[in-house]
Amino acid sequence: MGIKFILSAVLLYGTLWFQATAEPVEDKRALLDFINKVHHSRKLNWDEKTPVCNNWTGITCNSNNSRVIELRLPGVGLKGIIPSNTLRHLSELQILSLRSNGLSGPFPSDLLKLEKLIGIYLQDNDFRGLLPLDMSVWRNLSVLNLSTNSFNGTIPSSISNSTHLVALNLANNSLSGDIPNISIPSLQFLDLSNNNLTGVVPKSLLRFPSSSFSGNNISYENPLLPPAPSPSAVPKRQSSKFSESAILAIVIGTCVVAFVSIALLLIIANRKKTKDDMLSQKKQRPMKKMISENQDANNKLVFFEGCNLAFDLEDLLRASAEVLGKGTFGTTYRAALEDATIVAVKRMKEVIVGRRDFEQHMEAVGNIKHENVAPLRAYYYSKDEKLMVYDYYNQGSISALLHAKRGENQIPLDWEARLRIAIGAARGIAHIHSQNGGKLVHGNIKASNIFLNSQQYGCVSDLGLATLMNPTTRAIGYRAPEVTDTRKVSQASDVYSFGVVLLELLTGKNPVKSSTGEEAVHLVRWVHSVVREEWTGEVFDVELLRYPNIEEEMVAMLQIGMSCVVRVAGQRPKMDDVVKMLENIRTAGNSQSGGTKSPGSTPTLTPNVAEVGSSSVHT
Repeated sequence: MGIKFILSAVLLYGTLWFQATAEPVEDKRALLDFINKVHHSRKLNWDEKTPVCNNWTGITCNSNNSRVIELRLPGVGLKGIIPSNTLRHLSELQILSLRSNGLSGPFPSDLLKLEKLIGIYLQDNDFRGLLPLDMSVWRNLSVLNLSTNSFNGTIPSSISNSTHLVALNLANNSLSGDIPNISIPSLQFLDLSNNNLTGVVPKSLLRFPSSSFSGNNISYENPLLPPAPSPSAVPKRQSSKFSESAILAIVIGTCVVAFVSIALLLIIANRKKTKDDMLSQKKQRPMKKMISENQDANNKLVFFEGCNLAFDLEDLLRASAEVLGKGTFGTTYRAALEDATIVAVKRMKEVIVGRRDFEQHMEAVGNIKHENVAPLRAYYYSKDEKLMVYDYYNQGSISALLHAKRGENQIPLDWEARLRIAIGAARGIAHIHSQNGGKLVHGNIKASNIFLNSQQYGCVSDLGLATLMNPTTRAIGYRAPEVTDTRKVSQASDVYSFGVVLLELLTGKNPVKSSTGEEAVHLVRWVHSVVREEWTGEVFDVELLRYPNIEEEMVAMLQIGMSCVVRVAGQRPKMDDVVKMLENIRTAGNSQSGGTKSPGSTPTLTPNVAEVGSSSVHT
């Protein structure tokens, strides 16, 4: 029994290992053959040495990674004719999207060999010639979009054999002749506009709006339709034989029912009002409803090398979006694309530099790779809009985690989480400061620009936008004194802003707090005043006082934070030193801890913090 068990375990492990490391060898060879034979201006991360299913841009495999089922390369600069005897080997392919490129030549014959296709997206290219006469091979096809090309000839009647077709778009071509009788009950979207079609609209397609056929020379007069009946041919209803009392009872009953219905609707509407008001800020709308952009062929999303996202501006504008927040440099949206990809999009305001400087800065930022710096995936520049595309962090910003109203599902950040946030963010800022010959500046450090990475450490976003924006747009409460005076950011001013974040993590308070009719209270000034008065136990967040044996660590972070926010820029530590001090907090705290601490007790302030507070902090 023992040997059988071992053999079974080995067999199971071997099967799982094979599935985990499976590689669609033939599909990989076909894809490499395709991409090596077609010109593409955007460099793809398709490498023979890397796994096709886990790393390659635009590729999706089946559950066991044995076959490629989706190929999506919209807007990647593909040009020329699709080479034959390449894509036809992807026999399990279900989705093919090569739209918004510069592909040309006849309809790709390889596609007629792919029987399992359910979606074909070839719009916005320069394909020309006749459509294939026999489309019966695509019996499972749901979407066929060949719009905005140069196809001519007639629409093949064989398209009716695709009995699962849901959407057909052949608009903006040069198709001619009669419209075939496309009798497909599942068809929900049809666009044949802006062609050279003639004749009449078939009876099977009369359910679609006139816009589906605009820009053609066609008629709606269909001889197969029966003539409309004349008024005299319509039978008259029999006269009512109800008594006056019966009619009166019906009227009264109807009024009662209507009154009760209206009352119920008012009650339901009143109950939903509060909920609807709360959700109004989260309302999702298409991205194109939130930004106004006149698309230009020269203005495209620019992706950075190594990015495995595959979409274009058209995808982004169609994405379902909601506002995440409005910050110093613009509005940030959560955009959910049709392929389930979710990204964060920052729409910038008051950009003061030209296109060349903007693009050079984006390239510099996009090339920064660090686990504690949110990667810039793509950017977009036009006269009307400037967009930046980042990864979406579903836990929200540190500001939201610290200051959001605590509901049923809101869990306060514990000390371990806050320490990891501080260490991670410090590492990210230190890395930024090491770039560009040690001269790069973030310029907008604040809690709403710090997120949690996959290891739950702080991750800094919105890198380097300060040099692109109006210098008057700076986050109140995080600005170093010299920035207020000169409007110029520096690495020292980054240190000051990070010091405010540390105080925010320790106190749980906003950097600036004001009440109606009262003067605004700055966090740095408040902390300084409390420390100067020998501390009354009000500095630390009450949520942190529930955890034992952390008082020395909190005091150590307070020392670091206050050293970062000294008024004289030259007296602030460098970010490399801040990282070391934060990383040493746990070691120092453990060595100094002389006993246990019960939740709710109050730590005592050490003299050196009082000295730092009284001698160095002025704001």
